[in-house]
Amino acid sequence: MSGNVRLLNDTLAAAKAEGRAALIAYLPAGFPTVDGGIDAVRAALDGGADVVEVGLPHSDPVLDGPVIQTADDIALRGGVRIADVMRTVREAHAATGKPILVMTYWNPIDRYGVERFTAELAEAGGAGCILPDLPVQESALWREHADKHGLATVFVVAPSSRDARLAEITAAGSGFVYAASLMGVTGTRESVGAQAEDLVRRTRATTDLPVCVGLGVSDAAQAAEVAAFADGVIVGSAFVKLMLDAPDAAAGVAAVRSLAGDLAAGVRRRA
Repeated sequence: MSGNVRLLNDTLAAAKAEGRAALIAYLPAGFPTVDGGIDAVRAALDGGADVVEVGLPHSDPVLDGPVIQTADDIALRGGVRIADVMRTVREAHAATGKPILVMTYWNPIDRYGVERFTAELAEAGGAGCILPDLPVQESALWREHADKHGLATVFVVAPSSRDARLAEITAAGSGFVYAASLMGVTGTRESVGAQAEDLVRRTRATTDLPVCVGLGVSDAAQAAEVAAFADGVIVGSAFVKLMLDAPDAAAGVAAVRSLAGDLAAGVRRRA
């Protein structure tokens, strides 16, 4: 199953070879329904996203702002399960051939079973996992099973991370490094700011992994701004908000496809 993480690595390398940042979209599984969520992921990829992170909805998403919390709540009330997350990955990957990761808090994996989760994610064609609340020093069991199944382990770094801590985190990760552009929760912001550029610079000093920036990017201009200094631009809340505000599911999917196209143009334009 080593082809899963290789596809992610090749996709990020191809974007770099084109002289641009990769566009990474985030969408939660099961929102507004399981089928609707799959349609949205496919729309983001068809619209121009290079990679998608599929969120595993959680009842206490401490790093997520109100937009993603609302979507997670809708998905959970709809009865979404880990099997539905795997189905989302499987169907979106099969339809597009593009890399799909799962973004999840640690508790659901721990309860489900690390070996079971990694085996099923690899079987579904998943490229890896982003684990925002798993401390690197407690990640050995996860990384053992992820490596066995050819899955990337993406850790999150923040502006508050000291240089020695950055080196520890990036040494343990694979695929790419998720650089949180600012302290706080997910959500769109007026400006992504200089903090993110400094964090990318400091992170790159510790690793050859691509450094992708998330939290706060919502439009093509911001995508271009971040693409000027990062290897990837991660957009989540802006997609989810379009779906929350849409009059119906079809309109939401169309809006996701359109925004993905705008953002894809933004990462190619750069600031």
